[in-house]
Amino acid sequence: MLEVVILAAGKGSRMKSAVPKVMHSLAGKPFLQHVVDKARAMAPKTIHLVVGHGATIVNQHFNQKDIHSVVQAQQLGTGHAVAQTLEHLADSSVVLILYGDVPLIQQATLESLTALVSADSMGLLTVTLPNPTGYGRIVRNHGAVTSIVEQKDATDAQLAIGEVNTGVMAVNAAHLKQWLPQLTSNNAQGELYLTDIIAMASEQKVAIHTAQPAHTWEVLGVNNRQQQAELERIYQGELAKQLMEQGVTLLDPARFDCRGRLTCGDDCVIDINCVIEGDVVLGNGVEIGPNCVIKNTTIGDYTIIKANCILEDSTLHANCDIGPFARLRPGTELADKAKIGNFVETKNALIGKGSKVNHLSYVGDAQLGESVNVGAGTITCNYDGANKHQTLIGDNVFVGSNTALVAPVSVASGATIAAGSIITKPVNADELVIARAKQKAITGWQRPVKKPKA
Repeated sequence: MLEVVILAAGKGSRMKSAVPKVMHSLAGKPFLQHVVDKARAMAPKTIHLVVGHGATIVNQHFNQKDIHSVVQAQQLGTGHAVAQTLEHLADSSVVLILYGDVPLIQQATLESLTALVSADSMGLLTVTLPNPTGYGRIVRNHGAVTSIVEQKDATDAQLAIGEVNTGVMAVNAAHLKQWLPQLTSNNAQGELYLTDIIAMASEQKVAIHTAQPAHTWEVLGVNNRQQQAELERIYQGELAKQLMEQGVTLLDPARFDCRGRLTCGDDCVIDINCVIEGDVVLGNGVEIGPNCVIKNTTIGDYTIIKANCILEDSTLHANCDIGPFARLRPGTELADKAKIGNFVETKNALIGKGSKVNHLSYVGDAQLGESVNVGAGTITCNYDGANKHQTLIGDNVFVGSNTALVAPVSVASGATIAAGSIITKPVNADELVIARAKQKAITGWQRPVKKPKA
């Protein structure tokens, strides 16, 4: 049986923030959420969060049945942190110890580590660095790990060791319950080091098996904004590689950000500076221009999204044409071959097959049939100051420029609305409707002139 302990009590003073360090974001979700997600993938009995600074914020976010929160009121070291969970651990459990500010750890690495644990052995994740400064060194005797020495306590000979401790380990709960109460703070930092249990294990002939991650970046922690940015680019770079391996064309992988889950069909092309949020699905042959933001949206085959568009909670069917500078707000659905042009905004709108809203228009709380043409500057006046109302437009309707459709209102199939009209009553099928104030001319009118500056 597996239990996971995640240490998440630190303040992270170098982040210069009122927000707990583990709640800062990588790819759109907290560092700690990344770690919890990896832990959940291991199917543990329980995930124990050791919280401290900002505990209320952390606990509110992670208020789930499989997560048990333990407060470390005083931060007295990593050994002290893990000790807070001892009474909640089953003696028969294997305990995997992770860190809330190390968000890039991979499931395969954790699986290889936990596989090293038996009744008389434990697993320790190490990494070999060309510059190990700042890390605890792995001390070996004839190849066997005997202890971990922290940087501040190391001798010159030990400082030359390149293999270092990542802090991640898997150990039997029964051993933790025996060793952790024996920790002392007799060291340079005056803390209870979790790493001191390695020497105890060695003395008791408990084998210490080591594993190393496939990538060094998996065990990088975040202590400041610069490191946060560095890990963000690593994460995005790895995701970009995966997408390109699946056949997606990224015109510049270094300028791509996915803060959710992206599923792509064949032959998709994504230009620079696009941001993907939530769950986004692209069909075959979808093209996305530069500087677009797409959130929780499904885009059908061979649809083209031109530059500088924002799409959120929308559904687009095949062969649609969007933008540039279009905004599709939640509840928008476009049927096949629909077109939304530049500076057009839609919300809670169903746009029928082959219909076009080409320029400078707002269509909200509306249903448009097939082959509708909406002229420039048209708006559906859907809000009366208290409630929203619907506009219904049938097939083959032509709406002239600068028309205001005051909802609730309906326009039957085949109707034509003259430019500049304000429509407040139902329009019958195949009618031409003109709803303007009568034009008149005023003779002798003098245009205002600018007053001279004082």
